[in-house]
Amino acid sequence: MTELEKLQQRFGIRGLARIEAGPGGLPRVNVTSPQAEGSIYLHGALVAQYKPVGQTQVLFTSEKSHFSPNKPIRGGAPICFPWFGGKSGDDAAPSHGFARLLEWQLESITAVADGVATVLTLNSSGLTKQWWPHDFEMRYTVVIGRSLRMQLQVKNIGQTPIVFEEALHTYFRVTDVRQVSVEGLEGATYIDKADQWHAKIEQESRVRFTGETDRIYLNTQNRNVLRDPLARRHILIHKEHTNDTVVWNPWIERAKAIADFGDDEWSQMICIESANVGDYAIELAPGQSHTLSTVIHAVAED
Repeated sequence: MTELEKLQQRFGIRGLARIEAGPGGLPRVNVTSPQAEGSIYLHGALVAQYKPVGQTQVLFTSEKSHFSPNKPIRGGAPICFPWFGGKSGDDAAPSHGFARLLEWQLESITAVADGVATVLTLNSSGLTKQWWPHDFEMRYTVVIGRSLRMQLQVKNIGQTPIVFEEALHTYFRVTDVRQVSVEGLEGATYIDKADQWHAKIEQESRVRFTGETDRIYLNTQNRNVLRDPLARRHILIHKEHTNDTVVWNPWIERAKAIADFGDDEWSQMICIESANVGDYAIELAPGQSHTLSTVIHAVAED
């Protein structure tokens, strides 16, 4: 019996959840419930697909994405940990940390009232300590149902305090990014990475996109609303225990420079990320834990 068959025998739920090989042979959990369909890769604990019944795909995954054990999957909802972007003082360290590069352990799959809950774990090891010398436990719970619920818990199991950054780097599929808008950021200060990291204040009640966008909105706990009029739907994004909202689209020229991203795919996606980065990095004393949560609910419009 193969390892994949063992996982299926142990965790699979007839008619609801199946463990199978995805592209590149990477194991994934495929969920098909009365409420929604979705998939979660063990590689990076990446939620790659989410499609409520009667709607189109909510998440974007690039057709050019690498499906390789040594590379991140481009799209879905990658986990950034324990740093966001490049690691300070170490240009050789993987961008956005190591959590999205490693295979997580499948702890459980259960049917719940509003869908299917999958729990994956990642613990510190000799491999993680090559990049980050701390002891930790991560537990990631994903519920695929009428809403997509993602809950990331980090616990310090070492003897000294730890400080880390984190993000659920969610890629949303849109009809045309030039036609969509994002609400819930008005009045927030943001760092404009596409404009030499200048600090600015968001003046608009609806953020729209006309060029490369790479912004870290600070101290933002409000609900966000992604409106896609061409798709005749909006997406509600609820966040808990997260102080930053990152909004990103590479636009035309930057997209061409990204090897695992299609030249024309920039118009089909927008990232709206729940994060704790920079001044809002999380510090945990020994034995303490922190949980970041995001709930995504797609609403079809008449």
